[in-house]
Amino acid sequence: MFTGIITAKGRIRSLKEQGGDLRMVIESHGLRWSEFSIGESISVNGICLTIAALHNDGFEADVSAETMKVTTFAGLNTGSMLNLEPSIRLSDRLGGHLVSGHVDCVGTIRARDNDARSVRLKIELPKKYDRYLAKKGAICVDGVSLTINEVSEDTFEVNIISHTAEKTIIGDYSVGTVVNIEVDLVARYVECLLHNDRVPKTSGTGISRNFLKTHGYA
Repeated sequence: MFTGIITAKGRIRSLKEQGGDLRMVIESHGLRWSEFSIGESISVNGICLTIAALHNDGFEADVSAETMKVTTFAGLNTGSMLNLEPSIRLSDRLGGHLVSGHVDCVGTIRARDNDARSVRLKIELPKKYDRYLAKKGAICVDGVSLTINEVSEDTFEVNIISHTAEKTIIGDYSVGTVVNIEVDLVARYVECLLHNDRVPKTSGTGISRNFLKTHGYA
């Protein structure tokens, strides 16, 4: 799990195809790699990857063909900049929101406008995901936890403060940039509870003592 608070930026040093997958070598001087272990999870542009090898100035990770197909990774090249975040510890502060590192879809920047010292972005995403959007709700864009300012039919708007623009790759976005999107986990679970036919039906409405007893809470 992650929080959507980017710890460092990285750069792709090399890409190498291996048996249909891709081995990605990433360098970054913003993290203490001696504190990491092979097998740990790390978020790369919002995608949970497993560290396969470590170096003094970075790490290597394997990217599956499925990940290449459903994320922005297929468009990356040697030298591309990345957002990095190590997985959280239970003792860490939850500065953003809970992020799984499992990308739901790819979005596209449709507008970029200056707003005082901030930047306002309008992002388009596939229509079937707009039901997970809520004004003032959370969303993860390339691994960054952001608050949704406005929601329309198939777009949403976010405000990027100068600190976020400087410390992440969002500062380099332009109209047409494609980004990884992960919707709020809470919205996904609420949908599952409301529409899952496997949830036992109870008589009446609301939560009763019988309901709690049936499910082991009383």
